[in-house]
Amino acid sequence: MTYRYLFFALFVCLAVSCTKNAATTETEDSTAPQSPNVVIIFTDDQGYQDVGTFGSPNIKTPNLDQMAREGLKLTDFYAAQAVCSASRAALFTGCYPNRLGIHGALMPDSKIALAPSETTIAEMLKTKGYITAAYGKWHLGDKPEYMPNQQGFDDYFGIPYSNDMWPLHPQQGSVHQFGPLPLYDNAQVIDTLEDQSMLTTQITERSVQFIEDHKDQPFFLYVAHPQPHVPLFVSDKFKGKSERGLYGDVIMEIDWSVGQILETLKQNGLDENTLVIFTSDNGPWLSYGEHAGSALPLREGKGTALEGGQREPCIIRYPGKLEAGKVIDVPLMTIDILPTLAALTGAELPEKKIDGKNMWPVLTGESADSPHEAYFFYYKVNELHGVRYGDWKLYFPHTYRSLNGRKGRNDGLPVDYEQLSFDQIELYNLREDISETNNVAAEHPEIVEKIKTLADEMRQELGDKLTGTEGTEVRPAASVEG
Repeated sequence: MTYRYLFFALFVCLAVSCTKNAATTETEDSTAPQSPNVVIIFTDDQGYQDVGTFGSPNIKTPNLDQMAREGLKLTDFYAAQAVCSASRAALFTGCYPNRLGIHGALMPDSKIALAPSETTIAEMLKTKGYITAAYGKWHLGDKPEYMPNQQGFDDYFGIPYSNDMWPLHPQQGSVHQFGPLPLYDNAQVIDTLEDQSMLTTQITERSVQFIEDHKDQPFFLYVAHPQPHVPLFVSDKFKGKSERGLYGDVIMEIDWSVGQILETLKQNGLDENTLVIFTSDNGPWLSYGEHAGSALPLREGKGTALEGGQREPCIIRYPGKLEAGKVIDVPLMTIDILPTLAALTGAELPEKKIDGKNMWPVLTGESADSPHEAYFFYYKVNELHGVRYGDWKLYFPHTYRSLNGRKGRNDGLPVDYEQLSFDQIELYNLREDISETNNVAAEHPEIVEKIKTLADEMRQELGDKLTGTEGTEVRPAASVEG
């Protein structure tokens, strides 16, 4: 009888222990890391040097500098094209924009738009249960069927195209005559803007509210500041606060916005499970002088395939997953963001061919090599201007705009560009010559031939107007009716 009771007691203890272990396992599973939240902060026309940690001598960016100390600083990160709409199309789809039929900057009432058949980051992440929001500048089609709510975003607040696409006051010397600048809240125009001084603040407040409202589910937040694209606007909080004049004030307010977003993530316990990416769509619009940024020590700016046009400041932060304070000098590009997010979240890649590749192994240090053998720099209407291959950058003969050493004005009015040209192939070693001053094509014929071969292969896919090549793997943009 005694043994029978002992056996029964042992059985009860084991049963309780198993139940407790099962409960513990269930609790641990329920608190396991979820799919990471994703925040992409994308500025407009910001120069490579317009962040403290990237060398600005006179603009203070304490929040971005802290973000770099807590995350990664990418020194060789590229926009896919040196102008607004094309750059954004690439970011969202993981494709070179000319693969999608998107070139340059779309004007208001544009007859083309990003095709709804393309898969955006937002649409991809929604298949994994993400809630999505876009706040700021869109610029991929301004008719209702091509706006953010139709391209994967649950919530939208912002402007449909660049902030200069409206009739400015005559003394500002604008040639644009497009009509009032509309401010959207989802599908509804809630205001027409002349004074944009509070827009950076409004975008920030909307972003903060979105994070707080959706802290209990995975989210994708796209913050596309219309600044520092001209005309420059800044709130009273930062007016006159910079050593760099109005342009510096604007960057300081963007830095404040980044700080607000990062602080909100921390306050809501989301810091450890949120990937934050900060970068810009293209380099500075140099013809605007003191109202433009600086790409130094890079050559040229917006509207060129030279380094100042497409190499951007980039900071990526993901505490606990990415090494704090690390500097990465491996070439990477915005087309790589979509496939990287697919890898992190387990989302399926788009069915249609994309150009980007997963850059996570580079970000974590698992690999020291770019996921691409080369990056291709198209501009204008499908002209292949340059190729980045390892440390090398090669340019094919083409024309490009330049101030040719002249300085711009200090009153917000532009000066005219000159048209300069590459009359022959030029090659630069960017590791030794970041400013692209020493053409070494003659000393490295084998590098030139290798890059020419890679370029010919890409031309077969995407075409090249300069050589009269028709691409076999390009897709049309959406054709807009009316």
